[in-house]
Amino acid sequence: MEALEGNKVKLTVEVEEAEFETDLDAAFKRLAREVRLPGFRPGKAPRKVIEARIGSEYARQDAFREGLPNYYVEAIKEHEVDVIGPPEFDITGGELSGPVVFDAVVEIRPKVAVSGYETLEVTIPSPFVAESEIDEAVDRMRGQFGDLQVVDRPAEDGDRITIDIEVLHEGEPVAGLTADDYLYQVGMGGVVPEMDEQLLGASAGDELSFTADHPDEDEEEPLEFSITVKDVQAAVLPELTDEFVKENSEFETVADLRADYTDKLGRSRMAQAMTARRGSVGQAVAELVSDEDLPAALVDLEVENRAQDLAMRLQAQGLTIDQYMQFTGTSREDMLAELRESATGSAKLDLALRAIAEAEGLTATDEDLDAEFAKVAEQIGRSLDDVRAEFASAGQLSAVRSDLAKGKAMDWLVERTKIVDEDGTTIDPAVLVMPELPEEPTTINEADDDSVDTAADESSEGPDAGTTDEATTSTEGEEE
Repeated sequence: MEALEGNKVKLTVEVEEAEFETDLDAAFKRLAREVRLPGFRPGKAPRKVIEARIGSEYARQDAFREGLPNYYVEAIKEHEVDVIGPPEFDITGGELSGPVVFDAVVEIRPKVAVSGYETLEVTIPSPFVAESEIDEAVDRMRGQFGDLQVVDRPAEDGDRITIDIEVLHEGEPVAGLTADDYLYQVGMGGVVPEMDEQLLGASAGDELSFTADHPDEDEEEPLEFSITVKDVQAAVLPELTDEFVKENSEFETVADLRADYTDKLGRSRMAQAMTARRGSVGQAVAELVSDEDLPAALVDLEVENRAQDLAMRLQAQGLTIDQYMQFTGTSREDMLAELRESATGSAKLDLALRAIAEAEGLTATDEDLDAEFAKVAEQIGRSLDDVRAEFASAGQLSAVRSDLAKGKAMDWLVERTKIVDEDGTTIDPAVLVMPELPEEPTTINEADDDSVDTAADESSEGPDAGTTDEATTSTEGEEE
């Protein structure tokens, strides 16, 4: 193996004549199925007869096409070459007879140097639940039992408004959008965004006229709205007492109800913060790798892997790529652009973690490998020795060691990266621990469960970890 410029190596492979003879014999058997010789059925003509009639050059070229890739694979396994692109073959000996010698030039994964990873700082959602959030969750629960009352003030978000509404399109009434005494909740977004914008702050007796884009993109003419506000109604919540809680939930006191919300919202917020922490660290360290250090072949390989993974997951659901694009309204170009964007971030993170693992001396031990193989063995119901042997036979031991080392590098980074919340307040990493579940968890009634789910959903919305989240550094493969 010889190192070349541009992240490439040249493998020079020599195959003894006796070994290559097996490939040549297989090529003659394939040729026998193609040629027609008098006196022989298809596929039954002996090699000597074919050689005498048409020579051996065609069969030898066929043997090259079929055999060289196999010898190349053996070579990269032997030398543990981390290839990221297809090879270029050049036969330098044995084209007509004798031992076969060929060169294979291939691009390999580059090693990059990253700086600044020791002083990273990332922002994550606060893992703490504010008292105001608990108040809002409790109010949503009370809202399940509230009454509507007419109020003498402008409409606020969440109020119900009684309206007469007429909507025209090209001068004709729109079916389903013309009604009298229609009760509408401000902010629900049930028709068009402009409608909520107009109703917010409206008072009884107001008459509103405005236009809005048609929801159907194929319709060029706008919708014309005419709305008369007849009254504004606000929900009057029941008084929050122990008696109310006992009658409408599975708790005895207000304190018990608030404690349950605090626990559930706290778990949701903590899970969100812990996930965002790791994802944000991955995104930050990936940005330390410049575009110039990122080979196009590596991104192409990652795009191909992600496309194949998407196709397999869709196939498991009985869908094709074309059906997926149709259902999601995504063009092939947009889908490939999204795959390439995520693949670029993943490839950068891969290079960064490899560099940090080497710089910090983070390696995978034999014990680490055995632990990883033990997990795989348990998942597929095979013995540890069988799994280890199969990985070794496939030449994947080096890849597994690399993945484990990257996982250690990621853990090293997460432990040392400074984390702050949205307000810039430093967060002590020691607090990012999921609290233990109570021995006998209690739940509120079905209506309250819905409000807890809603609150949890709202609190779990955070910054997207992008394409360089923990999955891209899984020790189970290049991508999880």
